Amino acid sequence: MPAGDSPAMRAARLASHGFRELADDPVAVVERLGAVQAQDLGAAKWAVGSRMSRPSVAAVDAAIESRRIVRSWPMRGTLHLMPARLLRPALRITGPRITAASRSRLVQLELDDTDYRVARDAAERLLAASGTASRDELAATWAAAGIRPDGQRAYHLIAWLARDGVLCCGPVDGRSQRFALLDDWAPADGGEPTERDETLAELFTAYVTGHGPATVADFAWWMGVTKTDAATALAAAGDRVERFGPEPDRFVAAGSTDAAASRPRGALALAAFDEYFLGYADRSPVCDPRFADRVIPGGNGVFQPLLVLDGRVVGTWRRAGTAAKPRVELRWFEPSSRAASDRFTRPLAAWARFHGVELRGVARDE
Repeated sequence: MPAGDSPAMRAARLASHGFRELADDPVAVVERLGAVQAQDLGAAKWAVGSRMSRPSVAAVDAAIESRRIVRSWPMRGTLHLMPARLLRPALRITGPRITAASRSRLVQLELDDTDYRVARDAAERLLAASGTASRDELAATWAAAGIRPDGQRAYHLIAWLARDGVLCCGPVDGRSQRFALLDDWAPADGGEPTERDETLAELFTAYVTGHGPATVADFAWWMGVTKTDAATALAAAGDRVERFGPEPDRFVAAGSTDAAASRPRGALALAAFDEYFLGYADRSPVCDPRFADRVIPGGNGVFQPLLVLDGRVVGTWRRAGTAAKPRVELRWFEPSSRAASDRFTRPLAAWARFHGVELRGVARDE
């Protein structure tokens, strides 16, 4: 690890992420983290399940069906699971900024404001009549309205409408989800919109509760807001957050600093795109920068499933075998002992149980 290696930091991170006190409820996991990156729905389910005391795919699906957590595009132009109560306030801040940043891509796809209005009207009429729709059904509706849905056009229209709070991912449908009107799936509470500064404060507090110790720059990257907005978030959060003693440029939720006194212990087999690695601008506190490209091979944006040992990301893992009889292959960043590999047997077995299958073996790099 680099010179800044800090056991206290890793211990506090493990606690903030919920690995010290596992949750009974998937909603509690997402509430704690503030948001969970979910472009890969299956990986997002295990990101939630790995922080639960009795994890199962059915429990996570039920939490989504309960409409207390919603999958949409609130941050950085990618899908996240987010508490329903935070989604609309977050979109009011991030949606216009992401859409503005997407303009050049929309121009490339020959999508303009007229196309948006036609697509929105057609989608609203379809969803008002049917309740939910698949991506193919939305695409067919747009084609009938004169908008080509080919290539990435349908995807970008869906994301654009989601950023504007028109639609969201709704009922789970196998490995994907159908779409629904946000007003139907997660109706607004009818109260006055939260002030921008208070929204930023609540989002910053949620972020450091589930990710701390973290910097203001980490939050700005994670949320996709300006440095000015991030500074406003810190100031508005007030005594809901506090500086992390060993590294005062990092913040944690108020009253949580005792976690730093413990040792960073345990073996975790985490999902691809897990927030433990992904959720920061600076990932060096938990992963030696020499190995970061092993988590994101070729910098292609596809994050690999993680092996975490005593708070450090020490390798990746991949599923092999068949769907019903999976095996797992461990890929260490550096040579490891048999004893270290054996520590992952239990968390990998928990992953298999989560999916309702039996793990048929673990192979390690030699």
